[in-house]
Amino acid sequence: MALIVQKYGGTSVANPERIRNVAKRVAKEFDKGNDMVVILSAMAGVTDSLLRLAAEMAETPDRREVDVLLATGEQTTASLLAITLKNMGYPAISLLGFQAEVVTDCNYSNARIVDIGANRIKTLIEKRNIVVIAGFQGCDADGNITTLGRGGSDTSAVAIAAAIKADKCEIFTDVDGVYTADPNVCSKARKIDKISCEEMLEMASLGAKVLHLRSVEFALKHNVLVYVRSSFNEEEGTMLVNGSHDYDMERPVVSGITYSKSDARITLKKVPDQPGIAAKIFTPISEANINVDMIIQNTRAGGQTDLTFTVPKTEFKRALEIERKVAEEIKAEAVWGDEHIAKVSVTGIGMKSHSGVATKMFSALAAENINIIMISTSEIRISCVVEQKNAELAVRVLHTAFGLDKE
Repeated sequence: MALIVQKYGGTSVANPERIRNVAKRVAKEFDKGNDMVVILSAMAGVTDSLLRLAAEMAETPDRREVDVLLATGEQTTASLLAITLKNMGYPAISLLGFQAEVVTDCNYSNARIVDIGANRIKTLIEKRNIVVIAGFQGCDADGNITTLGRGGSDTSAVAIAAAIKADKCEIFTDVDGVYTADPNVCSKARKIDKISCEEMLEMASLGAKVLHLRSVEFALKHNVLVYVRSSFNEEEGTMLVNGSHDYDMERPVVSGITYSKSDARITLKKVPDQPGIAAKIFTPISEANINVDMIIQNTRAGGQTDLTFTVPKTEFKRALEIERKVAEEIKAEAVWGDEHIAKVSVTGIGMKSHSGVATKMFSALAAENINIIMISTSEIRISCVVEQKNAELAVRVLHTAFGLDKE
């Protein structure tokens, strides 16, 4: 018999009927003799509704209190599922994040998990309880409620699976696995049966919304076996594979095409080309807990340079304000930004041993007259920033160019 962690997303628990369906699925596995731990998101739309309520109370609501508010979404679904299972005659008990000993740092609204003291969870499992845990939340060292950011329930699930040494972690969502591209954008996208954690990590960071980035990091670091499945059918879904496997030899060079419209770019013009200037530009951004992704520097004549970087669109105004102050300090000529961009990426572990991927990508985009604004690469990924209006066309063009269309 296995120890299984299952996580259900917001659409899977969107109403009482769907919560009952989740209860039946959990009970079915429990009846097989498996030990069950279930992690839940809030009902679809509830988190946004709570955020709107907070915004009605204050233009800039206190972040600690917002976390206290948002945590109630997952508390609701956890208790409702436990109530349903008990009504069906199953021994279920719900736990909030702090009761499950999910310890985080104190970065409200985007906290990172520091530790999970899994003793209480293990004790309840040993007594043959179905343990239902509110995802997306934890508490800091001072006992304050924290939340893990959008998609944080995925991270909760994989981290808890690692802490209790679960045999597998199943992430149930409204799609039946990981696709070669977003099916809503590319009708020829197809489901991938197996994908490496390395590829999934890149794809999650580049806009694939199937799994939260930090959940994949946990899976990779702690060797957690993860399946992405649909809560609306019995299909096997997509398995995340950790490490090198023979099937990698037969995989295509590119496994998937992703895109993201959630970034903005900031450019500092005519920056003095001197040692220490980059640190002055990026230190205030780091201190404000704003993540920087792509960075490009273009050298000018006369000891000057232009420096461009991307930040999350949600942090764009704050980052722009910070950099305007920095520009005055370092005597840069001007600062300007652009929110109307998108990042389109090709990812594949096969890129490690194949050349010509960049050439094919650039040629395919050029053939459709799509201008490339910025470029960044890793060992298994190439990303291009393009105008936002061209993002979806770029995905379809690249999907065809790399032979990923359905036969």
